[in-house]
Amino acid sequence: MAEGLARAGADVCVWGRDRDKNRAAVERLTAHGHRATADTIDIGDEDAVVSGFGRLIEEYGRLDACFANAALANAMTNPRFLDSTLQQWRHLMRVDLEGAYLTTREAARHMVDLGNGGSIVVTSSIAALFGAPREEAYSAAKGALLSLSRSLAVEFGRYGIRANAVLPGWTRSPVFDGWLENPAVGEKVMARIPLRRWGTPDDWAGVAIYLASPASSFHTGDCLRIDGGYGIF
Repeated sequence: MAEGLARAGADVCVWGRDRDKNRAAVERLTAHGHRATADTIDIGDEDAVVSGFGRLIEEYGRLDACFANAALANAMTNPRFLDSTLQQWRHLMRVDLEGAYLTTREAARHMVDLGNGGSIVVTSSIAALFGAPREEAYSAAKGALLSLSRSLAVEFGRYGIRANAVLPGWTRSPVFDGWLENPAVGEKVMARIPLRRWGTPDDWAGVAIYLASPASSFHTGDCLRIDGGYGIF
């Protein structure tokens, strides 16, 4: 999403906990000829999120779009629900739900103060719509984000601020590549994707540009499912 925006001419700031990955992201994004920065932030830390937005506004002077995209997902290592612990539940919720809350709250606060409207996007998941064994915490958090985005859309529409959720389908990434290549998993999932391919990170470039730009100025409170047709088959 960040690279799609950079290619389209946007200045982009990305957040992450890994300084090396942040530096690599900035190098890749600035190659498109526009400003890009990164900040090392744990979005489960309220003080870090508040100060991070302060630095962002001080440097850029505006905030047009915010994508709350960070998440923990451990589908391959999760215990059975009966063996799970409250500590494990809270560890995931701290990032997947509380982190999204903190990020969208501060984004909305600055957008209201700046008075230029804006677009808030939360990344949910198709796990919010379909049963996913051993993914109770992840699914619960992603389902909550659908409700969060709708409430934000209603509360902040008067300020010209839009809020939407995107629901990724089966998309390749370093986290999931090994899992998807497992025939026991991959073949079963692929049989339910009408487009007969996995999603790629670049499939999210266009939707990010649309949601960040005036092209979506009358589009709010929606859930955009980008899954190759998985959800209808």
